[in-house]
Amino acid sequence: MDWQPPSPRIVWRAIDVYLKVAYQGPPPKAVAGRLEELRASGERGFYASHALERDPERPARVTLRLGNRFYPHAKLVIECAPDGCGALFHADAHDRHCCPEASSPDYPAFRELMEQNQQVAQEVERAWTQEGLPTFRQLLRDNVQQRARAT
Repeated sequence: MDWQPPSPRIVWRAIDVYLKVAYQGPPPKAVAGRLEELRASGERGFYASHALERDPERPARVTLRLGNRFYPHAKLVIECAPDGCGALFHADAHDRHCCPEASSPDYPAFRELMEQNQQVAQEVERAWTQEGLPTFRQLLRDNVQQRARAT
């Protein structure tokens, strides 16, 4: 598949919305540094920037670690839409892979962190939808509405 990611201009809109929701003020220095690196790459080198993370097994997916006010590892995800024609934005809390066992003394605090992260991710995706940026949830809603109108 020859995936065409969104233009950097659209990604910057998504980044701006993400940051407004995820932080109540300026982002931490590490995030600001990543954004400076991304900005310095310019329009032509945007997707080649080292600020963006890639998984060789998922070439039609790019992530940017922006964190949130609770957790520094949350990510903005850009991935190919299921139809292969567009791209979708996703706010990934990036915390499900390391949850301690329920018997661990750390479990209650980590579960609270996961709930906070999920709330921020949902708020980010709602804000993207309000801004007209494509999300997977919005794609599903649109599909359900189309099917309902077709019947």
